[in-house]
Amino acid sequence: MSRTTTQDRVPSSWNARLSTAGSPVCAPDWLALREPADAAARASALVEQLVATFLGTRPPEEPLVVRDLGCGTGSVARWLAGRLPAPASSQHWVLHDRDPVLLRRAAASLPAGVTAETCPGDLTDVDAGQLAGTALVTCSALLDLLTAQEVEDVAEAVTTAGCPALLTLSVAGSVAITPADPLDGAFAAAFDAHQRRTEDGRQLLGPDAVGVAAEAFRRRGATVTIAPSAWRLGPAEAELAEEWLRGWIEAACVRRPALRAAGDDYLRRRLAAAAAGELRVVVGHEDLLALPAGCPRGGRS
Repeated sequence: MSRTTTQDRVPSSWNARLSTAGSPVCAPDWLALREPADAAARASALVEQLVATFLGTRPPEEPLVVRDLGCGTGSVARWLAGRLPAPASSQHWVLHDRDPVLLRRAAASLPAGVTAETCPGDLTDVDAGQLAGTALVTCSALLDLLTAQEVEDVAEAVTTAGCPALLTLSVAGSVAITPADPLDGAFAAAFDAHQRRTEDGRQLLGPDAVGVAAEAFRRRGATVTIAPSAWRLGPAEAELAEEWLRGWIEAACVRRPALRAAGDDYLRRRLAAAAAGELRVVVGHEDLLALPAGCPRGGRS
């Protein structure tokens, strides 16, 4: 999260209650709020491709080891375990996260029959040796919080180990809000700039993450397929839309302080539209599947 002085902080009325958009600090309540939208958005077609071209050829008696980088509360495992060809009883998930509280929650909430172990620490330290015997590496809402070198390191570890990677819900730099507002473009551009910020000496990739990751995997011989995985928020997702809006506006104003003067009115108009059942938000994300060399050719679906 960007550091600001007291003078630079945005008004508390704009603040997200659970998490600042684009922040690596994720409150469990924020992860729980977004989990249904994440599950609806992820590109199931990439899982089908993964199973058809790689995992489906594994002997059924062979244990299936999945490593989840930045696992949060375990939402990827809850979404993915039932879509994999191995029964839950033969799946073993290795959960990586810097937050011990999230790790404990994730390990305790996996589908019945799935076994798990937790690996606290910096997930970017994962190397090919650690990935030996891993059938799949996965993550969610992570790539855009990494640097180009960190993505290169992950791609190197995964391709050297010869396992596939399913990397989901990276921000794509596109937001469409209905009804339209003249300030939408300015806030969107400022938020994208915030996503690409330099934090503690690290230049975050933000919306460039999927392109950088795709190139990193392709240079190492992997077959890459990219698919859209946008959030589509309407009246049924009003609570998530409001929380996302507050964090989105807050991050944009931290990056472009000139927007602060218009921020209150902009948020008020957006929340009024939500209260009237008129607000629709499409937040662009992309999923990436990287298959080891020798698998069928991929693309952009």
